[in-house]
Amino acid sequence: MIETNSLSVLIVEDHALTRFGLKTALEAQSYIKSINEVEDGETAVKVCQDASPDIILMDLGLPGINGIDATKDIKKSTPDSKIIILTSHNNQEEVWACLKAGANAYCHKDIEPERLLQVIESVHDGAVWFDPTIADLILKKLSNDNYSAFYQQEEVEEEKIQLTYREMEVLKLIVDGFSNAEIAEKLFVSIHTAKAHVCNILQKLSVDDRTQAAIKALKDGIV
Repeated sequence: MIETNSLSVLIVEDHALTRFGLKTALEAQSYIKSINEVEDGETAVKVCQDASPDIILMDLGLPGINGIDATKDIKKSTPDSKIIILTSHNNQEEVWACLKAGANAYCHKDIEPERLLQVIESVHDGAVWFDPTIADLILKKLSNDNYSAFYQQEEVEEEKIQLTYREMEVLKLIVDGFSNAEIAEKLFVSIHTAKAHVCNILQKLSVDDRTQAAIKALKDGIV
């Protein structure tokens, strides 16, 4: 559970009515400390450099630089900020571009407010979340021969990755989008133990974050 009055949120959306709806849903939550709004990507990047918001709700079709480029720039300057893409699109290349840019979640704009709040909590805790309709697009992309371009490096031969039984359990839960807290609850372990397992998995898979771990696990048939 997120502590009361602890999260700062930035809404990046050029439609005033959509911003109003998002802000209204967020204002009722006790864990929200502050809510800022901007209408374009350039301003979003500047605000993030100054304020480093915890959660960013990012539209893709913005005036000036688009949401993907804004996400990329924000992740360079404030890597700890969690970015949730909110869009009406589900184009495969766009989804993949968001992944490459560093997005932590990809949601359709028609998502129910209650579900969006759950996504915010999960992403804040370290989970990666994608709309169920997006999962198939990701899996199809993983089967593409050009997958290695995602990391912009050549694939190298390496020994079979050795994960313990418990690490395999944790990796499956990561792939399913569960946060550290949810993993701890499901496996009846402490949050610190769950985090330790996640760190070990990232190290063994030679990846930097949970998104890459999930993608590698699916691509290589580890889970």
